[in-house]
Amino acid sequence: MRNSKLDRRSFLRMAGMITLASTIPALGTFAKREEKIKDIFSNDDKSLTLKKTKIHLDEQWDVIVIGGGPSGCAAAISAAREGAKTLLVESMGCLGGMGTSGLVPAWTPFSDGEKMVYRGIAEKVFNESKKGVPHEPKDKMDWVAINPEWLKLVYDRMVAASGAKVLFFSRLASVEMKNEKEVDAIIIANKSGLSAYRAKVYIDCTGDGDLATWAGASFAKGNADGVPMPSTHCFEIVNLHVNPSNEELFRNLYSGNKTSPIWEMIASDKYPAIKDAHLCINYIGPNAVGLNAGHLFEVDSTNPQSLSDAMIHGRELANQFMAGLKEFRSSIFADSFLINTGQLMGIRESRIIQGDYTLTLKDWIARAGFPDEIGRNNYFIDIHNSKAEIKKIVAEKSIDHLNRPEPYKKGESHGIPYRCLTPKGLKNVLVAGRCISTEQIVQGSVRIQPACLVTGEAAGMAAVHALKQHKNNVHLVDVDYLRKRLKEEGQFLM
Repeated sequence: MRNSKLDRRSFLRMAGMITLASTIPALGTFAKREEKIKDIFSNDDKSLTLKKTKIHLDEQWDVIVIGGGPSGCAAAISAAREGAKTLLVESMGCLGGMGTSGLVPAWTPFSDGEKMVYRGIAEKVFNESKKGVPHEPKDKMDWVAINPEWLKLVYDRMVAASGAKVLFFSRLASVEMKNEKEVDAIIIANKSGLSAYRAKVYIDCTGDGDLATWAGASFAKGNADGVPMPSTHCFEIVNLHVNPSNEELFRNLYSGNKTSPIWEMIASDKYPAIKDAHLCINYIGPNAVGLNAGHLFEVDSTNPQSLSDAMIHGRELANQFMAGLKEFRSSIFADSFLINTGQLMGIRESRIIQGDYTLTLKDWIARAGFPDEIGRNNYFIDIHNSKAEIKKIVAEKSIDHLNRPEPYKKGESHGIPYRCLTPKGLKNVLVAGRCISTEQIVQGSVRIQPACLVTGEAAGMAAVHALKQHKNNVHLVDVDYLRKRLKEEGQFLM
């Protein structure tokens, strides 16, 4: 595959207006968009030059947040709380991202085994979300189930209460630059066509780092071979029958148990879409479960065709899981049916934006703290298995051999530096969520929803400090004052 260079203006025009964001290559090291881009067109492709056209410009905003997942919601709430006129732009019809549209069935742990680690807005969202799962113990902090419909309301209410405005069914289409380092405006596509929006500071919470990348930020993508972690298409099943006679069978559904039915499904060869033993299940309501199960490989979430194909395969995978559970655990699932599959693909990894600091595995192992840390994280290195690892897992019916860093002990965590949120070379752009600046292996730890809420809150607050104190320059934010304000809002910092 040969590389081709493309000037920024030409790239932005094509990437935004005719949706060619799909052409970003899988890279294992940070690279400039213009220098490491795939061929935009194959030899026989045709192109279209758009006629010059005027579009509506909305320039009333101080801060614009792109992406309404956990990081975007927290960023919008935080920015509005600091006094900024804030717009949150979301491509779906609800907020919450993977916890709502993506049907992830449970929060990863909020505690370090002793105390709450993800606080501030994260803790508020978590506590409100627990009201939608009354079957969970009130004091439970780890692996708490998610009721996605309730969580949608939680985010709606919290964002509305902050004063931030939300624009649904709207997608970032292009980025207009004032100069090489500063975003002038963004182009949004929705049912009104194309519209321009201008703010003083922009926060990229797209998960894929779209805004930062299209503005010219460097990024990494995938492992050394350019391959991302496998994705998962979550789904929900209802009308289970769990009683004292089969309760043990239900508890053993998780693939970490050698008696899990997943091994029987794979061995049967009846379910070809089920290629590995990933199976996690949580009660999300009475006789209703959410499943984070199965893998889809080499899904590129920046490539629309790759993502479209994955959604089709994901629905087939969910249906094969339903059939397999009916066959091998009929006492529980005989009368069950698949009621919902995620409207979002469970993407674990895509672009990682290069920031002023890159959080490393060495930092993670050292439980490092930083003078500019804006939150803490204690999740394990959750790298989902490669195809080679899966072959061994299936052969041995065990995941015990996987070579991963040892998880943290009780009370341990590491800091997340503010500099991981500031893209190198961009003056008025921040990133939050799973695309913050880390080594690829460490991204497997900080990509989780609680950490996304933490980085989102910090980004929202920092954006306002930048526009009020430093002429929109996010790199000049007073981190001591930022940390002071975060602590005042309840964030856990060392």
